[in-house]
Amino acid sequence: MAFPKNFVWGAATAAYQIEGAWDQDGKGPSVWDMFCHKGGTIWNDHTGDNACDHYHRYQEDLNLMKQIGLKGYRFSLAWTRLLPEGTGRVNAKGLDFYNRLVDGLLSVNIEPFVTLFHWDYPYHLYCRGGWLNPDSPS
Repeated sequence: MAFPKNFVWGAATAAYQIEGAWDQDGKGPSVWDMFCHKGGTIWNDHTGDNACDHYHRYQEDLNLMKQIGLKGYRFSLAWTRLLPEGTGRVNAKGLDFYNRLVDGLLSVNIEPFVTLFHWDYPYHLYCRGGWLNPDSPS
């Protein structure tokens, strides 16, 4: 068997697991932030506070992706980096980060694939009933 000609070789990440900068530049708390900060819930009280620091080191990461020949990169958007309270005001610094990331990927001929939700639900929405609140998806 062979892969189809249009098969895209790439890599994938999740925002919480890679970005870090959990409370910087206007990002709001997610359920993962709150769960991991609770203490005793995660082995050795590890958190994603710093993670791989992709938020600050994305350019280095882009260089590595180019160096290993990736053709695609699937990443998730941290909902709370874009909308700190889950709805309402857009966080310009968060939007700028993802714009720089996408522009950087395109500049090195790596196709971006965006996941809109990868389980880092906004804590403020969780406090209002989460997905069970009919206003949550809007």
